[in-house]
Amino acid sequence: MSADIFAKGPVIAPRRRRSQLNWLFTVLPAFPLMLLVLRLWYLSRQDLPTMLLLVQYINPLGMISALFITLSWAIPAVILTLRVLGGILLVSKPGEAGRSPIAIAALRMPDWVVLTAVLIAGFTWQLRLLPTLQMLIVAVLGLTAVQRLRAGPWAMHWITLGVPILTGVLTWIFVWPGVIAAVRGGEYGTAILLGVPSLLGPLLTGPVPASWARLVTHWPATAAALALPIVVGVVFLRAPVLPSSAIEVGPPDGPVEKVIVGQLIAVDDTSTTMLQATGEVEFVPNGDVRSKTLCPEPVQPPESAVAVRGWPVEETVLEWIAPTRKVTEIDSRCLGRPHEPQ
Repeated sequence: MSADIFAKGPVIAPRRRRSQLNWLFTVLPAFPLMLLVLRLWYLSRQDLPTMLLLVQYINPLGMISALFITLSWAIPAVILTLRVLGGILLVSKPGEAGRSPIAIAALRMPDWVVLTAVLIAGFTWQLRLLPTLQMLIVAVLGLTAVQRLRAGPWAMHWITLGVPILTGVLTWIFVWPGVIAAVRGGEYGTAILLGVPSLLGPLLTGPVPASWARLVTHWPATAAALALPIVVGVVFLRAPVLPSSAIEVGPPDGPVEKVIVGQLIAVDDTSTTMLQATGEVEFVPNGDVRSKTLCPEPVQPPESAVAVRGWPVEETVLEWIAPTRKVTEIDSRCLGRPHEPQ
């Protein structure tokens, strides 16, 4: 019987790979839901009753909006990386086109998806990541030309070498002051992000040796697939999903007894529900609420002091052009003290 079970025969690799992809596409939509649940679990300080209370009152649309805003940078990163790695595999080893998941994804990816990813990345990526975006763009253009165009050798050399070199030189000229400032300040990681990607563009627009094709494409894709969920989870677990507020509590005819600083969960007909920083939930009767105010999120000090021609490397294009609310002074209630009348 064992001989019959393990009888030799052809291995149906394509069918098995399609089955694996079907499982992946089935599990993938559950990842955002898992992130939302973990965010509530983290916010409740791992207390199940508090988590169930948050589930009852928190608007799912608000959490989805926070998830999208916080992780908008990750979507174009996945799309462009997949398109580049799959394109390199397609032009280097065309026989893998029907067997490699990243090659299939790159082959079937519409151009408008790539264009949308480029636009989102251009607005949401920090300045120090824009040279990497430039590298990915010229790589996609060069690989697309190799796959689809039937132009002469001069035109192909211009698309695959001339354009990447020219754009790399222009990018290098723009970021050069930032590279010098980063090296002088000891921020070598920032210097690498600003200076190195511009030099790598011409290397990503053509084929690699067929024997190395899977090594230089599948292993980076596997490493990115393993690291991305961890990075995304860590970033989203710190994202705010409830408004930070402060309320003064006291009898209507008496002095303010205390100020509660925390996150506002809900306000109903009888009470105001607050989640404090310690994870404790406090129900305050509405008759005892003297005043309430929104508190600004604490501003994190910049990790880098480097700027490129007056543009901080941690600032995105969207932050530069979009109006922002400038907090000039902090309400005393957000510091746990009663409101000071003007």
